[in-house]
Amino acid sequence: MNFSFQLIRQDGAARRGKIHTAHGEIDTPAFMPVGTAATVKGMLPQNLRALGAQIILANTYHLMLRPGGDALEKLGGLHRFMNWPGPVLTDSGGYQVMSLAGLRDLDETGVTFRSHLDGSRHQLTPERAVQLQHQYDSTITMVLDECTPYPSTYDAARSSMERSMRWAERCKNAFVARAGYGVFGIVQGSIFPDQRAQSALKLAEIGFDGYAIGGLAVGEGQAQMFAMIEATMPYLPPGRPRYLMGVGKPLDLLGAVARGVDMFDCVLPTRSGRTGQAFTRFGTVNLRNAVHQGDDSPLDRECLCPACRDYSRAYLHHLVRSNEILASVLLTWHNLAFYQQIMAAMRDAIAVGQFADFASKFTEDYETKEREAAANPKPTRRKRSNTPNTVPSVSGKIAAS
Repeated sequence: MNFSFQLIRQDGAARRGKIHTAHGEIDTPAFMPVGTAATVKGMLPQNLRALGAQIILANTYHLMLRPGGDALEKLGGLHRFMNWPGPVLTDSGGYQVMSLAGLRDLDETGVTFRSHLDGSRHQLTPERAVQLQHQYDSTITMVLDECTPYPSTYDAARSSMERSMRWAERCKNAFVARAGYGVFGIVQGSIFPDQRAQSALKLAEIGFDGYAIGGLAVGEGQAQMFAMIEATMPYLPPGRPRYLMGVGKPLDLLGAVARGVDMFDCVLPTRSGRTGQAFTRFGTVNLRNAVHQGDDSPLDRECLCPACRDYSRAYLHHLVRSNEILASVLLTWHNLAFYQQIMAAMRDAIAVGQFADFASKFTEDYETKEREAAANPKPTRRKRSNTPNTVPSVSGKIAAS
């Protein structure tokens, strides 16, 4: 089977599609849970599959340090190692070029990191990044890029983007083509539309199986992020999947899908779950707040994840305030389930040509509830429901995930 993207339906710029890979199909728009070190924190692989995840993300840099490429190859690659038979996308380490700037040296050859674990030095070149991902048996390989920090001057951003394009070509040349496997290029250019266009055109000229938009969600704000997506999309081949890296909050996902994005990843649902934050249809809920102490109602009456189905807000509040591990497990499970529900509802809305209506209604409900919660934090009691995991559709009916 060749790696390919099938466009099933387009509604405005929003696209419903399917990615065919050696390790299974991915329905798009898709959200990828982040399993940086070959695990999504607090989640078993079978639970991820049950809540609707079809692909997960791991990180080349972190796996290079521990357990290492040679070890993973001997152990049969990531799929066998972590008991995940589905597709895996591995980020190349480009984000760590920015986030670990104090622990690395950068030049045209590549980047040399000083390990944050033990201080040992590791060189990551474009060729080495691709080789490592081959050892991991990554379904989707990402090119090594320089994630440009924000803010950057025009000249600094251009120099960084142009280096990333040279590295992208080296990555493409180093990639070993196999049936059902793909390699994605990454658009850079900070907040400068002409640089974004130049980067996208160069990547299209090189030719990749998919195209990512990188260097966003790093402090520029939602409006600027959406503007850069709009500046990029006209120059990306329509027959390839488009991936917005490191994004984001529920309304970020809606806005990006409305602009033609197909794939997302973000640590937000898992990291928030570990800090007592839950995403719901009615905005975010901070389970640390004392207002939940006596509340016997569920977190979300229309969700059948374990956190909502089996426990009250009062109990979740107790777990969070007691720093119990179960709090992180339950809230991570809920947040990931909610994100998968959003993606399924968007796919359903696109399929029937109602994405704009769905997005408008979802945004209105989400923002209204956020404002109401801020103005009146006392929760209303809600009975538990036996309906499936759901997100309301534009018609007021339920779009099952």
